[in-house]
Amino acid sequence: MENFFSILGGMGTMATESFIRILNQRTQAHNDQEYLNYVMFNHATVPDRTAYILDHQAANPLPFLLDDIEKQNLLRPDFIVLTCNTAHYFFEQLQAATDIPLLHMPREAVNEVTQHHQTGEKIAVLATAGTMTAKVYQSELEARGFEVLVPEKELQDKINHLIYHDVKEHDFINSELYLEILSDVFEKYGCQNAILGCTELSLVQELTDKVPYPVIDAQSILADRTIERALKNRSSK
Repeated sequence: MENFFSILGGMGTMATESFIRILNQRTQAHNDQEYLNYVMFNHATVPDRTAYILDHQAANPLPFLLDDIEKQNLLRPDFIVLTCNTAHYFFEQLQAATDIPLLHMPREAVNEVTQHHQTGEKIAVLATAGTMTAKVYQSELEARGFEVLVPEKELQDKINHLIYHDVKEHDFINSELYLEILSDVFEKYGCQNAILGCTELSLVQELTDKVPYPVIDAQSILADRTIERALKNRSSK
C-alpha cells in the first residue's frame, strides 16, 4: 500500500473509534478508492498515561509506545497520528524515535484558538489530570498569550468522573454531566472558549445534541488536519 498514514490509537478504544468515524465521514469520497489509506494501531493494553504522569511508580506507557513506533518505522507511513492527548506527554521521545512526522494534536488545537480568538482571552482546558499536570495544553496556550483556566478540584473531579467512570468504564455518554461541566466553565468561570483536550470528551461532544457553548474539539481538528495532509500527499505523488 502506498500513500498511507498510520493511526496510533486504542487509548481509549471507543474514542479512537470516534476519531475514525469522523475521519471517514469528512472525507469527500464518491467511491471506495477515494477514501484515505491508513493503518490502525488500536493498542488498548498501553498502561494508563495519567496514572504514570501522576506517579512514576506506576507502569510506564513509553516502552509500549516506542514499540509501536518501531513497528511503524518498518511500515513507513507518510505520517503518524497520535490520538491520545495525554500521550503527548511523551511526544518528543516518540518523535525522536522516528524520522516519520507525528501530528501534534494539542498544537493543532491551539493553532485553531489563535485563528479565532484574541490574545488575553480566557480559555478553559478540559482534560485528564495527567494532561493538566503535564501542562500539555497550558504551556502552548500561555506561550501564545492566552489566560488558561486550570480546573479547581471540584471541576476536575467532574471531568475525571466523565472520562473514566462514565466513558472508559461504562461506555456511557453522560451528556447531562458534560453540559454541567461546560456551564461551570462559561457561566461560573467566565471563559470565552474551552478546549476539549481528551478524546473521551470529544466522543461525548460528538454524541451530545445541541451543545449551547462554543468548544474547540482537539480530536475534530486533528481529523481535519489528517485529511488535509493525506490528500496533499496523495496529490503530490
